[in-house]
Amino acid sequence: MPNRQLSASELENLARPLLSQVRARLTELANGNSELHWALRRKLYKELIYDERGKPMLRRALKQLKRKEQGDLCAICETQLPTKGAILDRLEAMAGYTQANTRLLCPQCDTQVQTERAYK
Repeated sequence: MPNRQLSASELENLARPLLSQVRARLTELANGNSELHWALRRKLYKELIYDERGKPMLRRALKQLKRKEQGDLCAICETQLPTKGAILDRLEAMAGYTQANTRLLCPQCDTQVQTERAYK
Protein backbone atom coordinates (compact mmCIF):
# COMPACT_ATOMS: atom_id res chain seq x y z
CA MET A 1 0.00 0.00 0.00
CA PRO A 2 1.48 3.38 -0.96
CA ASN A 3 2.29 5.86 1.77
CA ARG A 4 -0.20 8.64 2.34
CA GLN A 5 0.88 11.86 0.68
CA LEU A 6 -0.37 15.32 1.55
CA SER A 7 -2.57 16.97 -1.03
CA ALA A 8 -1.62 20.35 -2.46
CA SER A 9 -4.26 21.92 -0.21
CA GLU A 10 -2.97 20.11 2.90
CA LEU A 11 0.58 21.19 2.09
CA GLU A 12 -0.46 24.81 1.64
CA ASN A 13 -2.97 25.08 4.49
CA LEU A 14 -1.56 22.70 7.10
CA ALA A 15 2.05 21.59 6.63
CA ARG A 16 3.68 24.84 5.52
CA PRO A 17 2.03 26.99 8.20
CA LEU A 18 2.93 24.41 10.85
CA LEU A 19 6.55 24.38 9.71
CA SER A 20 6.65 28.18 9.75
CA GLN A 21 5.23 28.22 13.28
CA VAL A 22 7.74 25.65 14.51
CA ARG A 23 10.65 27.53 12.95
CA ALA A 24 9.47 30.80 14.47
CA ARG A 25 9.08 29.19 17.89
CA LEU A 26 12.56 27.66 17.73
CA THR A 27 14.02 31.05 16.84
CA GLU A 28 12.10 32.62 19.71
CA LEU A 29 13.23 29.99 22.22
CA ALA A 30 16.87 30.24 21.13
CA ASN A 31 16.76 34.01 21.65
CA GLY A 32 19.72 34.68 19.35
CA ASN A 33 21.84 31.80 20.66
CA SER A 34 22.88 29.91 17.51
CA GLU A 35 24.15 26.88 19.45
CA LEU A 36 20.90 26.58 21.37
CA HIS A 37 18.94 27.02 18.13
CA TRP A 38 20.91 24.17 16.54
CA ALA A 39 20.46 21.94 19.62
CA LEU A 40 16.71 22.58 19.74
CA ARG A 41 16.32 21.80 16.02
CA ARG A 42 18.39 18.65 16.44
CA LYS A 43 16.35 17.44 19.45
CA LEU A 44 13.03 18.12 17.73
CA TYR A 45 14.20 16.31 14.60
CA LYS A 46 15.37 13.31 16.63
CA GLU A 47 12.14 13.02 18.60
CA LEU A 48 9.99 13.27 15.47
CA ILE A 49 12.07 10.55 13.81
CA TYR A 50 11.50 8.36 16.89
CA ASP A 51 7.75 8.94 16.48
CA GLU A 52 8.08 7.63 12.92
CA ARG A 53 10.61 4.81 13.34
CA GLY A 54 10.82 4.01 17.05
CA LYS A 55 14.03 4.22 19.02
CA PRO A 56 17.17 2.56 17.64
CA MET A 57 17.43 0.08 20.52
CA LEU A 58 13.92 -1.24 19.78
CA ARG A 59 14.64 -1.56 16.04
CA ARG A 60 17.93 -3.32 16.80
CA ALA A 61 16.11 -5.85 19.03
CA LEU A 62 13.46 -6.37 16.33
CA LYS A 63 16.19 -6.95 13.74
CA GLN A 64 17.72 -9.65 15.94
CA LEU A 65 14.32 -11.26 16.42
CA LYS A 66 13.59 -11.22 12.67
CA ARG A 67 17.05 -12.62 11.87
CA LYS A 68 16.35 -15.56 14.20
CA GLU A 69 12.75 -15.95 12.97
CA GLN A 70 13.90 -16.03 9.32
CA GLY A 71 16.78 -18.43 9.99
CA ASP A 72 19.35 -15.73 9.08
CA LEU A 73 17.99 -15.67 5.51
CA CYS A 74 16.67 -12.81 3.41
CA ALA A 75 12.86 -12.85 3.41
CA ILE A 76 12.78 -12.51 -0.39
CA CYS A 77 15.73 -14.30 -2.03
CA GLU A 78 16.44 -16.60 0.93
CA THR A 79 20.21 -16.06 0.73
CA GLN A 80 22.32 -15.67 3.87
CA LEU A 81 21.87 -12.21 5.38
CA PRO A 82 25.02 -10.13 5.73
CA THR A 83 26.41 -9.79 9.24
CA LYS A 84 26.01 -6.02 8.93
CA GLY A 85 23.77 -4.07 6.59
CA ALA A 86 20.59 -6.18 6.59
CA ILE A 87 17.53 -3.95 6.22
CA LEU A 88 14.46 -4.05 8.45
CA ASP A 89 11.68 -3.49 5.91
CA ARG A 90 8.19 -2.37 6.91
CA LEU A 91 5.51 -4.00 4.79
CA GLU A 92 3.23 -1.03 5.44
CA ALA A 93 5.13 2.10 6.51
CA MET A 94 2.32 3.63 8.55
CA ALA A 95 1.88 0.42 10.56
CA GLY A 96 5.31 0.91 12.12
CA TYR A 97 8.13 -1.37 13.14
CA THR A 98 6.35 -4.36 14.62
CA GLN A 99 7.09 -8.06 14.44
CA ALA A 100 4.06 -8.65 12.20
CA ASN A 101 4.77 -5.70 9.89
CA THR A 102 8.48 -6.22 9.21
CA ARG A 103 10.88 -8.53 7.46
CA LEU A 104 14.66 -8.56 7.20
CA LEU A 105 16.12 -8.14 3.72
CA CYS A 106 19.55 -8.26 2.14
CA PRO A 107 20.64 -4.89 0.67
CA GLN A 108 20.06 -6.05 -2.92
CA CYS A 109 16.47 -7.13 -2.28
CA ASP A 110 15.81 -3.94 -0.31
CA THR A 111 17.01 -1.84 -3.27
CA GLN A 112 14.75 -3.84 -5.58
CA VAL A 113 11.74 -3.42 -3.26
CA GLN A 114 12.32 0.33 -2.89
CA THR A 115 12.57 0.67 -6.69
CA GLU A 116 9.33 -1.30 -7.14
CA ARG A 117 7.60 0.89 -4.58
CA ALA A 118 8.89 3.93 -6.50
CA TYR A 119 10.23 5.56 -3.35
CA LYS A 120 12.14 8.75 -3.84
